Amino acid sequence: MFDKTAAINWAVGWHQDRTVVVVEHRSAPGYGPWTIKDGLIQVEPPFAVIDRMVTLRAHLDDCDEDNAPLMIVPGSHRLGRIPVGDVPEIVTAGPTKICEARRGDVWLYATAILHASEPARAPRRRRVLHADYAADPLDHGLEWLGLL
Repeated sequence: MFDKTAAINWAVGWHQDRTVVVVEHRSAPGYGPWTIKDGLIQVEPPFAVIDRMVTLRAHLDDCDEDNAPLMIVPGSHRLGRIPVGDVPEIVTAGPTKICEARRGDVWLYATAILHASEPARAPRRRRVLHADYAADPLDHGLEWLGLL
């Protein structure tokens, strides 16, 4: 759940989502680095896992151009795992798209797409439920955490 407000108004630079949340840390070839974010165990899986995932964003509030909408580089998910140093060039080459939303809208996109969000210029509530979905099990005994 994301909740941007006038008091909590952050930016997220251009990036690909590359980590998944798992039940427990265990040794698994091709998985890593490991991290804990907001108390959740996260790991970067082989990119083929991310490449087969989709992300859903359900908007609980209107999100226009002044309220920090999601920005994407259409088609960038087809480029595979993008080295961090290559991201600025891909964004500059564009095109980029601003994904405005109305309350109740649901965005569905490839998890691997390059995306970002600026701070709101006219901050007000911008609540978004964000869910990553994968139909495939993980390898080496790793388990998806699932819904909380």
